[in-house]
Amino acid sequence: MSRPVTLFTGQWADLPLDDLARKAGDFGYDGLELACWGDHFDVQQAVEDDGYTDAKREQLERHDLQCHAISAHLVGQAVCDPVDPRHQAILPDFIWGDGDPAGVNQRAAEEMKNSARAAQRLGVDVVNGFTGSGIWHMLYSFPPVPESMIDQGYADFAAAWNPILDVFGECGVRFALEVHPTEIAFDIYTAKRALEAIGHREEFGFNFDPSHLIWQGVDPVEFIREFPDRIYHVHVKDAIVTLNGKSGILASHLNFGDARRGWDFRSPGRGGVNFEEIIRALNDIGYGGPLSVEWEDARMDREHGAREACEMVRRLDFTPSNVLFDAAFGEG
Repeated sequence: MSRPVTLFTGQWADLPLDDLARKAGDFGYDGLELACWGDHFDVQQAVEDDGYTDAKREQLERHDLQCHAISAHLVGQAVCDPVDPRHQAILPDFIWGDGDPAGVNQRAAEEMKNSARAAQRLGVDVVNGFTGSGIWHMLYSFPPVPESMIDQGYADFAAAWNPILDVFGECGVRFALEVHPTEIAFDIYTAKRALEAIGHREEFGFNFDPSHLIWQGVDPVEFIREFPDRIYHVHVKDAIVTLNGKSGILASHLNFGDARRGWDFRSPGRGGVNFEEIIRALNDIGYGGPLSVEWEDARMDREHGAREACEMVRRLDFTPSNVLFDAAFGEG
């Protein structure tokens, strides 16, 4: 199917974009999914400076790289979250401001609107990201959580995101939520509920990332089959469950990369995700967009892993058949 293989730059934002682009080209990638942090893509500059997006395109083209999506995960997280001091570390100073939670939520929402405008100027039609969630902390129902509080969480999500999605619609850009713990949607049932909350509007879909599903026990292929018309972008990312009777699936407050954890991210192809079946399911739904490697493995050299991951995706991706298997045995 010749889907482009791209590299998400979020885990590489410590590098100047020129340096990373040179490396990505050497690794074999077709393009970059630009993170809206570091010097990789600046939403404010994109909407205020008429020449910024042209210059960014030219910067990528010098390395023979494409761009099909930008990603605004960090700011998106602050739209619906109950903001606390942790958020200051992931937000630009102008979004954090004085740290007043309501102000941070509102400024983050405005920046997400601008991300749609910036994407339009860059000529891409997908912004990946997070939504945040006002009810994630209620996941374990003790003290007991009345259903009305969960209902309110989805209503608050819709109230915050519908005005953002209005701008996405005006710009002809789609928002792809990366279904993920701490978001309003983190599995199949919550993804359904999020869609219901915003009236199934077309501007809202999903950035499919199997790594966040598999350790929860959710079959990533079933997610694809459940939402065939909402897979707007795909991350190639892996994870593995390593339960040994000591640490549980909630990971024991042990950070990523700690061998004692009950699960962790792995370089693509070295974890528990069955990418063969994912490629087949993506073929079944007619997905032709990028396969974007989100490389994250705290116990492996990232340059080794990113090169190996690109090779793996190219090896596994294939064009589906356009004929019936037994067509050759038809009437002679």
